[in-house]
Amino acid sequence: MTNKPLKKKEILDAFQFRHATKAFDSNKKISDEDFNFILETGRLSPSSVGFEPWKFLVIQNSNLREKLKKVSWGAQGQLPTASHFVIILARKDVRYDSEYVTNHMKNVKKVPDELMDTLSSRYRTFQEHDLHILDNDRTLFDWASKQTYITLANMMTAAAQIGIDSCPIEGFNFESVHNILEEEGLLEEGALEVSVMVAFGYRKEEPQREKTRKELAQVVEWI
Repeated sequence: MTNKPLKKKEILDAFQFRHATKAFDSNKKISDEDFNFILETGRLSPSSVGFEPWKFLVIQNSNLREKLKKVSWGAQGQLPTASHFVIILARKDVRYDSEYVTNHMKNVKKVPDELMDTLSSRYRTFQEHDLHILDNDRTLFDWASKQTYITLANMMTAAAQIGIDSCPIEGFNFESVHNILEEEGLLEEGALEVSVMVAFGYRKEEPQREKTRKELAQVVEWI
């Protein structure tokens, strides 16, 4: 049986270890085995009603990285040096009645045919009335994009637990990155959109200061 106190210490140590790495050691590469492990933690992440509205683009092509660097002010140090650079895309076609959702429910979630109409009606109420995410295209995309941050956090935490550094990145020009990926044919003809970026590798140097956070009592209220 797992030693619970030891496991908790290992997890908290990983959170202390993790920091937003600005530049990586470009001579050190993550092994295929380790990076597949990181991707697997993203794949196994939870999502609202299990729609899995994401796709992971692993950008290893140097020319494409250079194009992205020109329009990503927050990745100037990471794009040239990261062992692996990922753009997480969010799905735009996650309406309760879309082809994607229907296919996902039938072929991934294995929902029996006799339950499809019941679940579809429930998801319609959830999307249309409960969360109002069908108000416009942006609200639906934002809902899907929020799910991708679950995968982002899980992959960064998993990486830290095996001694691999990372950095989440929102510092980019949305339209420019969209255009680059669209030109490369990576957005499935409009079904996908850019959500967030994340770089992985091994730190070039140690952080200049210790991690700082609010005290637990400042962010938790028991009622």
